[in-house]
Amino acid sequence: MVMATVKKGKPDLRKKVMPAVIPWRRKDGVFMYFEDNAGVIVNPKGEMKGSAITGPIGKECADLWPRIASAANAIV
Repeated sequence: MVMATVKKGKPDLRKKVMPAVIPWRRKDGVFMYFEDNAGVIVNPKGEMKGSAITGPIGKECADLWPRIASAANAIV
């Protein structure tokens, strides 16, 4: 989990620093890259601030945050 700023999205979330989930390296050393450098905005409890995820997420993210996994359309 990292701290990130929201550049596009709902007006009440824009220009604020918020925690986000961005997995990028697996334990076996493989680096995960996606076409867009996106993240999932979460609250301190790990619940999503948004309602949908348009792209795939890593399986590590799905293991740690099951609510994010249920909203994703693909798990890589």
